[in-house]
Amino acid sequence: MQQLDKQKIFWHSRRGMLELDLLLVPFANDVFSDLNTQDQLLYERFLEEEDQDLFAWLMGTVEPQNKEYLNLIAKILAHSKQAT
Repeated sequence: MQQLDKQKIFWHSRRGMLELDLLLVPFANDVFSDLNTQDQLLYERFLEEEDQDLFAWLMGTVEPQNKEYLNLIAKILAHSKQAT
C-alpha cells in the first residue's frame, strides 16, 4: 500500500474557513501520523468532501450519510477539546 503524503494531507486540511482550519490543521499535525492506515485513508476521503458539509458535520448540525465518518469526527473533536 502506498504511503500517504503527509504534507499533502496537511495542505488539504487547510480549508480557508477559520472554523475548519482550527479543527483540521491541528488534527493533521498532531494525530494523523498516529492513526492506523484505515483511518488515515478515511481522513483523506473526508477531506475530499465540501467545506459546508465538513462544517455541518463537525458542528453537529447534520449527520454524515457516510457513517464511517462519525468515529473520525469524534476523534477530531476530542483532539480539539484536549488542545484547549
